[in-house]
Amino acid sequence: MLFEYEFLKREFKVNESYDTLFENKMFYDAKDLNINENDEFDIFLSHSYADRNIIPQLKKALELMGYKVYVDWINDRLLNRENVTKETAEILQKRMKQSKSLFFATSENSPSSKWMPWELGYFDGIKNKRVAILPIKNQDNQFKNDFRGQEYLGLYYYVTLDNAAKSLIGKVYAMEPIYFKEFIKKLQNQTAMYINKDKNSFVHFPDWINGEEPLNVDQKMVMNLNIVEDKLNE
Repeated sequence: MLFEYEFLKREFKVNESYDTLFENKMFYDAKDLNINENDEFDIFLSHSYADRNIIPQLKKALELMGYKVYVDWINDRLLNRENVTKETAEILQKRMKQSKSLFFATSENSPSSKWMPWELGYFDGIKNKRVAILPIKNQDNQFKNDFRGQEYLGLYYYVTLDNAAKSLIGKVYAMEPIYFKEFIKKLQNQTAMYINKDKNSFVHFPDWINGEEPLNVDQKMVMNLNIVEDKLNE
């Protein structure tokens, strides 16, 4: 399951828009911004200016899953795209250093963005491949992971949404059966985010930002059984 453009557009609130901020002169000069050095974000959301009418809702959807998300013109209110400066770039670098991962929000507009490849390259260089492609699917564009004109994106994992119970696949739990069933039932009513290498290899997003890599079910089972065995031998 992917984020859908039409759903995000339908849920969009006008008062959160880039255009509203611009019209009301609500942007700041980069030189006047004081960044809290202790700020920390789970996700730096790299996106095209042309997708600005859905980005607030995408940010909100990610935050409703419990993650802290950075969007330049929402969090800092300084990035008037009509006047990008050296100071702006330095602030983006600082914010990327404060972020645990970068989501590259790819859409039909992203190939024309000048900033997105720069953000991806910079982040990849400082955070050991904690970069994932977040496909924004529209009615005419099923995500196929071919990235025509941006073939380098195929080097990275991609983001999907699925049943939260999927995060338990391949893991070993020591829990009474009745309580485990209740636990599963609760998770089945929730949505979770996964980082995928391919359709058979995935990792729960919180585990990924803590260093784990996507594995298929057999690999997960072997890994977790080895962990249990090691603990029993301690």
